[in-house]
Amino acid sequence: MTMRSPWTCILWDVDGTVVDASEGILRRLTIALTHFGQPAPTREELVHWIGPPMFESFQTNVGMTAARASEAVAYYRQIGKADGYTTGARLYPGVGELIAEVDAAGIAQATASSKPENQVLALMDHFDLARHLKVIVGATPDEKTLATKADIVAEALRQLAEKGVDTSRPVLIGDRHHDVEGGAAHGVPVIFVRWGFSWPHESEGAQAVVDDAAQLRSLLLIDDA
Repeated sequence: MTMRSPWTCILWDVDGTVVDASEGILRRLTIALTHFGQPAPTREELVHWIGPPMFESFQTNVGMTAARASEAVAYYRQIGKADGYTTGARLYPGVGELIAEVDAAGIAQATASSKPENQVLALMDHFDLARHLKVIVGATPDEKTLATKADIVAEALRQLAEKGVDTSRPVLIGDRHHDVEGGAAHGVPVIFVRWGFSWPHESEGAQAVVDDAAQLRSLLLIDDA
């Protein structure tokens, strides 16, 4: 049996889509916010933090100035570096296997994450997924130079094209409205996964919505007898 795909390349968001890193994120946020005199977030409040760039979240969620948010991001990253970027992280059920299967079918894949690229690379290496990806794209360390999902999607497509990949029919897999909006900025359809950290309305504008890896597989791969 051979497999094909309706897509020429697949872009993956990471946090909330491929990897559940919420345990480590909650711990580091608690330390960082307490350090800056802010209340620690509850697990339920992680929906406000996972997905957008941290620089943006420190301003939006706790009212920090841009300068203070830069300090908070730097402090948060120091904690993460000391803690280890993969501590407490786990793959969502079936997603790692699906990425490997898509690769075996010859479909080019890339990450398109708002997470700093060094952390994305650490996670992809940790879960042995880097070998299945043509390029790994994340935000720049300052989360300013390359931070918006639209810019990151553009960069992932640019790097794929540079490697000779057909980018004429891309699709982005994500779990937040930032993914839907970032994909729309470049005419890239989005398949929205419900297992991440999101509000129900965030899937508006997505081409499709899925509840598990099996449903996602049916939209990415077609089995030819």
